Amino acid sequence: MIEPTCLIVPGLRDAVSGHWQTLLAAHLRRQGRPMAEMPPMGRDDLDCAARVAAIEAAARSVAGPLVIVAHSAGCLMVAHWAATTTREVHGAVHGALLAVPPDFDTPMPAGYPTVAALDRAGWLPVPRRRLPFRSIVAASRNDPLAGFDTVAALARDWGAELADLGEVGHLNPASGHGDWPQAEQFIATLSAPH
Repeated sequence: MIEPTCLIVPGLRDAVSGHWQTLLAAHLRRQGRPMAEMPPMGRDDLDCAARVAAIEAAARSVAGPLVIVAHSAGCLMVAHWAATTTREVHGAVHGALLAVPPDFDTPMPAGYPTVAALDRAGWLPVPRRRLPFRSIVAASRNDPLAGFDTVAALARDWGAELADLGEVGHLNPASGHGDWPQAEQFIATLSAPH
């Protein structure tokens, strides 16, 4: 069996050295495991279509199977991409780890884009169709960007398995999290034949 390439899809952030996705990418490189990254695009340019196009380009650069590893708004990007891609995803995408997706349908905390700005940039409505590949939504009980019940409903709509992480905030350095070893366990689960 060909080992799937991990495609890392960040959310609305710049490059952050202590972020679990950055640390995961470095770990995968050291192990010589197949990996592709969509570079962080920050919060200044919110164009959802450009981000979806970046996922499409990254996915097309990989000849074999993929496991997508998304964080925050990257989870919503993956849902938009899955709804629009022309790449064959059945079988080609073994699965997606969707960690702490935000709730873009309600106002975000200060410092984050407004619902109106997200709507203008093409994020809304958030796709709620069943994803065409296996997925695990990892949810936090105290995420400032989304309530647990909202994320659980999103997971149901996407046909995803829900993994309750407990109280991990937004699973980022601002909430006291760097390395996230559990991500590799989820990746292994999604990489296994099913």
